Order: sequence, then C-alpha cells, then structure tokens
Amino acid sequence: MKNSKPTGIKSWPLDDRPREKLLKKGAGDLSNSELLAILLRTGSKGISAIDLSRKILAKFGSFRNMAHTDTRDWMDFKGLGGAKMAHIQAALEIGRRYQQDVVSTGKQKIASAKDVVDIVMPHMRDLKTEVFKVVYLDSNHRIIDISDAAVGTVDHAFPIVREIIHAALQKFAKSIVCVHNHPSVNITPSTEDKKFTKELNNAGKLMEIKLLDHVIIGGDKYYSFADEGTME
Repeated sequence: MKNSKPTGIKSWPLDDRPREKLLKKGAGDLSNSELLAILLRTGSKGISAIDLSRKILAKFGSFRNMAHTDTRDWMDFKGLGGAKMAHIQAALEIGRRYQQDVVSTGKQKIASAKDVVDIVMPHMRDLKTEVFKVVYLDSNHRIIDISDAAVGTVDHAFPIVREIIHAALQKFAKSIVCVHNHPSVNITPSTEDKKFTKELNNAGKLMEIKLLDHVIIGGDKYYSFADEGTME
C-alpha cells in the first residue's frame, strides 16, 4: 500500500511557505491566511496551518470579527487549542495598540469629533462591555495621551470626574475629549451620559481644563455632544 502524499506546509517549495515568504518578501506580501498560519505555526491531523487559517477566516470573515470572541466561537476548529487562540488574540490586540501608539506619538491634532472617532472606533465599536476613554490634549489640541478612565458592564461604565481632572492636570493637558461605547449600538445619550457630561464640563471650567466633546460610539455610528450642540 502506497503512503499518501504529504500535504503539510513543510512539503511545500520554500518560496511558498508563509514564514520563509515573509522573511524574503516582507509581511505585506502575504495573504491574510498566510499571516494567520504563521501565528498558528502548525495545523492538526490531516490539515495544514494554511487550510486551518482559511477555515477560520471563512467563518469570521475578517480579523476585526475575530476580536472580542470567546471560547465557544472557536469550538468548531479541531486542533485549535488555548495556545493558538492566545496567539491570535494577542496579535489582534497588538495591532490595535500599535495604531493608538502611532497616533499618540505622532501628536495628531484633533479638530473634530470625527478625528477622535477615526482613532478609537476600530478598538471600541465591537466591545461587548462599556469602556470609557479620555483623550488628553495640549494647548494646540494635539494628543498627549489616550487612556481608559473606566471599564464597566454591558450597559454601564462609571468614570469618576475627580480622577479624570486629576489625570489631566498630571499630564499638563489643556483640554480633553471623552469617548465611551454603547454595546447596544444605540448612540442616543442616556440621562446618565448627559448628567456626567455636565458635571465634567463644570469641573473642567474650575480647573481651566476644557471639555471639548463627549462622543458615544455604537457600532459604526457615533454621537457627538459638540456636533449636536448639546454641550453646556
């Protein structure tokens, strides 16, 4: 009886193997499946890392959709253990943080709510719990830092006005923009959102730190207190 022909990546020509291809041509030359295969390193019995990557992408559709999943979403894939899942999740998080670092270190100037949304929406639109972020700006409205002020439940985050103002003073910020997400994707501000905005605005005035805007993100949409003329 003849042995079946090997199908693993090691049986491929060197130039076709994802890792060797990356080292020779650069990561930008690789497909999404090839990049994912490098993270997986190995496949499972009867399936190569590339084929497993293709199955994963076929299910989720994109790297974005892989984020914020839980163990149950991955149970259909044989040979995909905790270590491989951890590699994938870590890589996705590195990508998000890299984008935020580029913006922060580049001292990007904020001129509108959309400028802030373009920075934080890729990270916040798919979150399943509320997260409250503060964008700290210098006197020229350039970013000093972006940090979490609160992480909450599926429908509440509890930022503290005093801590936000204290952090702004420590960072020598002259103005701030607050952003939080609504996992329900309903971007209409709640009574609590309106009350908090008013309290933070008043506290900022006392300490000469201007609240430029409060932005609510829901899916791919957003609500801006400043754009809507509801900043007091």
